[in-house]
Amino acid sequence: MTLTIRPITPADIPQLLAMIRELATFEQLADTLMATPEQLHQAFFASPPAAEARVLEDESGPVGFLVFYTTFSTFVGKPGLYLEDVYITPEKRGQGYGQQALQYLAQLAHGRGYGRLEWAVLNWNVEAIRFYDRLGAVPLSDWTTYRLDASGITSLVSG
Repeated sequence: MTLTIRPITPADIPQLLAMIRELATFEQLADTLMATPEQLHQAFFASPPAAEARVLEDESGPVGFLVFYTTFSTFVGKPGLYLEDVYITPEKRGQGYGQQALQYLAQLAHGRGYGRLEWAVLNWNVEAIRFYDRLGAVPLSDWTTYRLDASGITSLVSG
């Protein structure tokens, strides 16, 4: 089957949110999903957008999505792309769509003159780790990701 990768449209938001729910369930994070259609619309269609999204489709319809945004490395001196989410529906996995999606992002980063393409993977997601290893991606074991959620941000602002 042929994979098509195209920019998201406002009409895609309900389907995108449904696939985000599927991803959150798979990642055992469904209880943390708070995104609404309105928030996604604002994120992807504001000027400037907070992130970019692509719909992955084959002849059967939507089969996944990409969400990514621009970062910047002071060491490289160039922007990069950060892949927030790549999702392929379970029944379409193993057909090469994930590789095509990552190749698309690599071409996009290269075409924009960016210096990096980065993402995170859950430590228990062995299949994804094997896939990324096959692509030649290198895990950054010397770095630990830190996060402040909304309550942590509020607490820090409050001092």
